[in-house]
Amino acid sequence: MTQRQGFNDELQRRLGLLRAQSLFRELRRVDSPQSTHIEIQGRSLLNFSSNDYLGLANDPRLKEAAMRATEKFGAGAGAARLICGSLAPHHELEGALASFKACEAALIFSSGYATAMGVICALLEKDDVMVIDKQVHACIVDAAKLCGAKLRVFAHNDLDDLERILKWADRRNAQNPAARRPHILIATESVFSMDGGHAPLDRIVELKEKYGAWLMVDEAHATGLYGAHRRGLIEDFGVADRVEIQMGTLGKALGVAGGYICGARVLIDYLVNRARTFIFSTAPAPGGSAAATAAIQVVQSHDGDARCRQLWERVGQIAGIRKKVCPTLSSHPAPLESPGASLSPPPSPAGRGGTTPENTKKPHASAIIPVLIGDEAKAVEISRALLAAGIYVPAIRYPTVRRGQAQLRLTLTASHTAEEASRLLATLSNLKSQI
Repeated sequence: MTQRQGFNDELQRRLGLLRAQSLFRELRRVDSPQSTHIEIQGRSLLNFSSNDYLGLANDPRLKEAAMRATEKFGAGAGAARLICGSLAPHHELEGALASFKACEAALIFSSGYATAMGVICALLEKDDVMVIDKQVHACIVDAAKLCGAKLRVFAHNDLDDLERILKWADRRNAQNPAARRPHILIATESVFSMDGGHAPLDRIVELKEKYGAWLMVDEAHATGLYGAHRRGLIEDFGVADRVEIQMGTLGKALGVAGGYICGARVLIDYLVNRARTFIFSTAPAPGGSAAATAAIQVVQSHDGDARCRQLWERVGQIAGIRKKVCPTLSSHPAPLESPGASLSPPPSPAGRGGTTPENTKKPHASAIIPVLIGDEAKAVEISRALLAAGIYVPAIRYPTVRRGQAQLRLTLTASHTAEEASRLLATLSNLKSQI
């Protein structure tokens, strides 16, 4: 046996173990744009798995912006930003993000994963403390493990557990001279990617200020959907000026790809100099950056308001039908019946103001609706049954979720019609004996 054959055999052995545990995954080629219907292997499937919440991924305005930028600046940037790859569309996007998020400055990265990795590893050193929610995205988990800081994990949205850890970190840090006192960084998602639940950002901000910690909030699944100006859940809670680091993605509601950080000018200047995933990566394609800028303009327009209203109408419809035809399918982490005052039709962009404190305390809806299955093989079986019925909802399994916590992750978009939502619920109702 050659060394190369031994290598291949070992990988086949490992893949065999994944198959035996119903954890093997493979790519499925999609031969159509992202939409409520996608084409896979010649079949048109009703798609309830996309994060394209506002239906912008195939929007003509974004495509036109991308084509114009590609025609003018080329297909690729050709270099890292600090060499000669910092093109006009990158700067225009960062300006648009900073204005949209009401921050001093912004910085874009090649992906959300690269964003978390670059920022956390740039900010923390070995004596610092990294504190994360148990259900944060893998990019934050991996960055927290690799940054070299002391890592502590608090139970999901458990403020008592968070304060217990902060007390420990505060006592530990107090043993050092003030000039060399380690830092504490808390990281959470605002809307959690797997279950759609929301972090109690107002209370987390109070705790981070009480113990002198920094706070990083990932708004990947909130940007464009929440708040009076659609800036995210940070705006909806009224804590934007109390969060040091706002992280997000361009690949969900904005319909493109990439990640970003918004914050103080000094934060962005620091990351330009210290974030390795920024420094050592070729700059994003100019067409994608131009498309993301166009997406921000749409989000802030009357059309963006209409798309948001359409999305929350679908979420409310799913909740109402679910009660009647399949009440046991899902235990959603946040009440679906009332999207909350801040999610109702907002005023026009010119007349918008901030959210009131009472609004921040009302329940929020989410476009992410989990259907917990548990057993991995059963989740795959139900996903295949949905596929046979013409509905595409992949099974979410370990390592995306914990072992034994496999689920169907349903996502709604502004482009889904009432009839399509009804079809989904009717099909799930027919399968509820399996669930």
